[in-house]
Amino acid sequence: MHIGNFVLALHTHLPYVLHHGTWPHGSDWLCEAVAECYIPLLNVFHELIAEDIEPKVTIDISPVLCEQLAHPDFPALFEQYCDNRIVAAQRDAREFAKKPEDKHLAPVARYWEAWFKERKSDFLKYDRSIVGALGKLYNEGCIELITCGATHGYYALLGDDRSIRLQIKAANENFRKHFGRLPRGAWSPECSYRPSYPWKTLLPISLYQEPQPRAGVEQLFAEHGIEFFFVDQHVSESGVPLGVLVGDDRQFVSVGASQYEAKPWNFDKTPLSLYKVSSDEHVERGTSVAFTRHHSIAMQVWSGESGYPGDPNYLDFHKKYHLSAHRYWRVTDVKADMQYKLPYVPEWAEERVGLHAHHFVRMVEVTLMDYYQKSGKFGTLCAPFDTELFGHWWFEGPQFVKAVLRELHYSQFVNAATAGEQLSLARPHEVMAIPESSWGEGGNHHVWMNEETKWTWFLVYQAEKRLGELVEAHPPALMDATLRRIATQALREFMLLQASDWQFLITTQSAKDYAQQRFISHNADFTTLCQMADDYAQAQELTDEQTAYLEETEKRDSIFEEVQLEWWAGQ
Repeated sequence: MHIGNFVLALHTHLPYVLHHGTWPHGSDWLCEAVAECYIPLLNVFHELIAEDIEPKVTIDISPVLCEQLAHPDFPALFEQYCDNRIVAAQRDAREFAKKPEDKHLAPVARYWEAWFKERKSDFLKYDRSIVGALGKLYNEGCIELITCGATHGYYALLGDDRSIRLQIKAANENFRKHFGRLPRGAWSPECSYRPSYPWKTLLPISLYQEPQPRAGVEQLFAEHGIEFFFVDQHVSESGVPLGVLVGDDRQFVSVGASQYEAKPWNFDKTPLSLYKVSSDEHVERGTSVAFTRHHSIAMQVWSGESGYPGDPNYLDFHKKYHLSAHRYWRVTDVKADMQYKLPYVPEWAEERVGLHAHHFVRMVEVTLMDYYQKSGKFGTLCAPFDTELFGHWWFEGPQFVKAVLRELHYSQFVNAATAGEQLSLARPHEVMAIPESSWGEGGNHHVWMNEETKWTWFLVYQAEKRLGELVEAHPPALMDATLRRIATQALREFMLLQASDWQFLITTQSAKDYAQQRFISHNADFTTLCQMADDYAQAQELTDEQTAYLEETEKRDSIFEEVQLEWWAGQ
């Protein structure tokens, strides 16, 4: 009795850190994610396939992350990272063996030595290409890949629709470059959403002070062929029914129309339904389907306190050995002081994974069964997570994913499905308007727009205005090769400036200084390159100093080779 499907969606993103530092902030973030998350997940996918189980996971991978993983500088960087971690574990083992009070940690050090040797070997097995390995599984139909904003720009707060169109168009074209086709779905960065309305900024600046017509995010998605995206549960619960699609030709009928036929369980606003999003009844302007995060189910995995990752036997994320940054202790107690953490025992953690996966699948089955019995509707239970939760924050997470997918494969009631598969199966007919929102704290924009980050938005809006002036003064169709080269690099810096990561890191204080420095440097490069473009257009030549600066910037921020200035103008 198949009564619903489970959609596991993994949001895979890191800001551009290649060539921008190593430790504690920089390319080590990228190497950690590959070693602890991406390779272990690829491994469990292949292990399931060896059991004749297709993983059926939906993975969005941000274009800016794709570019880093596919960069020719990355493989050697990652291999050196693994070698460094291996040497550090060997050094730790020798140190622990000398101290009677630490001898019990030596086996864990040897565990890390072997573990990083395996990850380096796995990397070679995947031909040193995470993007290639994911693409192969995608092309074989085992997983679904979708895209995200090109540099993870926060759609709801960007001041010009051309910025959002650029983020989406660049994402689509980058996806085509890496995976050979266009994606069906996309992750709106930070699940940010804004409907269509006369928008104006709340900042005390003259720019964008007057209300201006703005397209809804779903309309911009529809323009670019994006069929679905993801929202948080509170967003669906606050939705306003607009109408339904009826007949084979899917004609829109408003809830206020005489021909509208109300049916039980229409617009139930649960996270177990799919629905089309439209800013208003003008559905011809474009719609896209929303997959809703089921909050309580997701928190079983997401929460480090009340969820599975807080189990006493799992590896503790926070306590690290001061000489190597390796982790040797288990959670023990989520409330315990660091000095009371006990040594990690991998075998104990492995035993807990199976129990937690079984409990999780039972919860999914019971939730969907209850929904089916009450509504008669085939349900969709969607659980989106940051990919880095599985392996980095929760070390045992990839094995949990494997156990869950295996159990669902054999379930009589609920199976795993990709988002695209579920969309084709469910063919949602309900159309709703949803509020401006995000999946951040409070469900609004506060994490990204607050007293600590307002200054960044002043500069983002100024950059939008400056780019518009540059393209107006020097139409791309009339640019010579050098002017196009300068302006295109300015466009790359503009896109990197827009990354929502900078505001997030400032607000959370997790890497505030690094984020501020990165934001300021990208803004400075953008401004300098715009001025260089103006200077070149007048002088028709570059100085040696300007040429060196341009080459240095291109080498440091060498992303999106395919990007076109015309995309800013919607061409």
